[in-house]
Amino acid sequence: MKIICSKENLLEGINIVQKAVSSKTTLPILEGILIEAGDRVKLTSNDLEIGIECYVEADVREQGAIVLNARMFGEIIRRFPDAEVLIEVRENNNVVIECENSRFEIRGLDAEGFPALPTIEKKDGIKISQGLLKDMIRQTIFAVSTDENRPMLTGSLFEYKDGKFTIVSIDGYRLAMRCFEPEEGKETESAERKLVIPGKTLNEIAKILQQVDDELYIYAAGNQVLFDMGNCIVTSRLLEGEYLNYMSIFPKDHETKVTVNTKDLLSCFERASLVITGEERRYPVNLDITEEKMIITANTEAGNVREELRTDMEGNLLEISFYHRFFIEALRAIDNEMIDIYFTTSLGPCTIKPLQGNDFAYLILPIRR
Repeated sequence: MKIICSKENLLEGINIVQKAVSSKTTLPILEGILIEAGDRVKLTSNDLEIGIECYVEADVREQGAIVLNARMFGEIIRRFPDAEVLIEVRENNNVVIECENSRFEIRGLDAEGFPALPTIEKKDGIKISQGLLKDMIRQTIFAVSTDENRPMLTGSLFEYKDGKFTIVSIDGYRLAMRCFEPEEGKETESAERKLVIPGKTLNEIAKILQQVDDELYIYAAGNQVLFDMGNCIVTSRLLEGEYLNYMSIFPKDHETKVTVNTKDLLSCFERASLVITGEERRYPVNLDITEEKMIITANTEAGNVREELRTDMEGNLLEISFYHRFFIEALRAIDNEMIDIYFTTSLGPCTIKPLQGNDFAYLILPIRR
């Protein structure tokens, strides 16, 4: 194998596939990146849970394949000057890497031992723009559970039904839901889908996705899912089991409704959190909802804070307390200027929704005073 590639293109590909390189394994080959030179140059990584393939532009002088240690290979390319890089495989898997006046010779591994990514038929795919999917993941991923005793909740539900695409994350204390429904006449032709994708996979995919309108396709078969971005694909195992019936969790009625500016409320919560240190759950942020304003307080051993925020309120006066981080993370995920917050009782969950439509919903459980 012999290829010539710009440092910029090569490093971009390495940075993408390194996200699926195994950091804890007894198999040295899983610590590597597979480089295959055919009609194009393809980089592949696979930690047996997530696999990534990425094509890079290069001049292929001789076809072939080799596996190089990802950490060493990445650091070598990263520290090269901005110029053309030559990679040549010689006898006994010795690999020469040259760039201007720098020359490395390192030992590679035979490509035949590298585990192939699962084969997933590209059929009945969900089509969505990269930028939109990146936003939808950002707006829900924070509510994925880290409790391995409830494995289904360590992933997000991807649901496609009747032309509507929904992502849902639940950790037992809160729920984050983001929906997208294409404009009439632009629906994606796809079979109904319910996929539960591990949070780890989604975190890595979000780093790869760009804020562009370029479309990607999501395919699934068996217990595997594939994200096809054109010059890059990501495969992952799915979580198997029955996800919670999330629609049944939302309260059907409410006693109090508050309309408020999202950024103003976020600022109040962020300032209130400044006096909360140590065991955060011991010190809730308290909301006192009156007819014209919301009074936000926090009292801790470190100090206390009081904020007043003008709101539009309908229904009953209410006092309720929340773990501040849950509210902050939900508010940070919302791009809308104004929101409606629905409260049931002082011990019941609250729901955050847009003033119009159903693009998102966040449900948060309160803390007993």
